[in-house]
Amino acid sequence: MRTGAALVAVAVVTTVAVAGQSPRPLKEAGAIRGRVDIRRPSAPAEPRASVSDLGMPALREAGERRPAVVYLEVAPQAAFEGIEEPHATMNQANETFVPHVLAITVGTVVDFPNSDRTYHNVFSLSKAKRFDLGRYAAGHSKSIRFDQPGIVRVFCDIHSHMSAFILVFGHRFFALTDADGRYRIDRVPPGTYTVTAWYEGSVQESRQVTVPPEGGSVGADFAVR
Repeated sequence: MRTGAALVAVAVVTTVAVAGQSPRPLKEAGAIRGRVDIRRPSAPAEPRASVSDLGMPALREAGERRPAVVYLEVAPQAAFEGIEEPHATMNQANETFVPHVLAITVGTVVDFPNSDRTYHNVFSLSKAKRFDLGRYAAGHSKSIRFDQPGIVRVFCDIHSHMSAFILVFGHRFFALTDADGRYRIDRVPPGTYTVTAWYEGSVQESRQVTVPPEGGSVGADFAVR
């Protein structure tokens, strides 16, 4: 899932397998937590002026802080036991995809409602999921199921400044950063993991962390310059 395309901050975690060692029950699991310090936040693309904008009020900024994502590259066994097929939403408002980054699991159905004053046409040419929802008006919504892991870049065929990312994982060991850049992945089985910070489509920094046999919380901080 390492790509040069623009995206949000993500931390990647790779499991280091130990031969002959069985996974410990989740009740002994720990947590990986920390902060992604984004020192070069990306600026949103400027919308192009069009004839339909004449005499119309200016678009307002969505005010969204773009998050980072932290995830385990290889999931422990039984990671999906008892998990139902989830549902998520990526809205279209003020000619912006909200959220700019969406992290989901394989099998998730994502709704793309149009809350704007104009038509939109959501599409992607990504290897993980190619689709084109066609044009639809305000108040309408279309959906699509994401059935394999990968990074999906989302665009609008009508508004070239609109873009977003959908990260599709084969497990549930991931987390988005909050408004302060902090993240926490809970119920991580004991073991050694490589944690990688990823921001706006490129890998920034990697480090190893070890969740001890007795569980507990371990930290991994990153700086995106």
